[in-house]
Amino acid sequence: MDRKKVGRYAVLGILFFLPVAFLLVLYPSTHNYQPLDIVNENVLDLDAFTSDTEEPIVLKDHITVLGFLGEKPMKNAIAASNLKELIYDKFRGFKKFQMVIAMPKGTEAEVKQLIAEINTYDDIRFWHFVYGDPADIKRVYFSLKSKTDLKNDLSVEDVFIIDKDLNQRGRIDDRTDRELEKSSPVYGLNGYNCIEVAEVKNKMSDDLRIVFTEYRQKRKGEFNSDIRRAVDLKGPEN
Repeated sequence: MDRKKVGRYAVLGILFFLPVAFLLVLYPSTHNYQPLDIVNENVLDLDAFTSDTEEPIVLKDHITVLGFLGEKPMKNAIAASNLKELIYDKFRGFKKFQMVIAMPKGTEAEVKQLIAEINTYDDIRFWHFVYGDPADIKRVYFSLKSKTDLKNDLSVEDVFIIDKDLNQRGRIDDRTDRELEKSSPVYGLNGYNCIEVAEVKNKMSDDLRIVFTEYRQKRKGEFNSDIRRAVDLKGPEN
């Protein structure tokens, strides 16, 4: 066999085995990824709220993106549009996923206007608006862990990821690699600002995928609960 043929077979072998080797490197990481932190437990469910659906809308046993658009939802149309395009359209096909917006009673007509504004033809069966008294909205919001105050009109730009067990998910340590290198003070991420496109598109989208991966592995019996202490809600020690 001449050198040209040997060289050709060597190149073909490398081209064949290199992707295989790459997949073998990735394989362990898909089973030992870092689950999304539980930053808060016992989020209040929506028992006090009503909706325009026949079935009651609840957080339990769902993976929920929970938001608050307030008394004038049309003023928050940009936030709603970002959620629709960057989160809802991407995850609506996932089992048990839902988007829920807690609204004050009396905003039903403006909510219909908002839906017409942000959606023309897509299926929004898994996007729910629920209605409650101001006190009910405040009780749900105050059961969340948030660094952002609820505004006087009962709106907030942050949205929150709630898992099937009424745990709020986020990041106990949201420092960048550069901040880690500098040993910067620890800060977390409990809610996602839906006005900030980069935060929704990158961080929130990635975090939701991690939650869905966790539950998929649980169904298959592959999830390792020892990877993270679920009860550690106080963050890493300094």
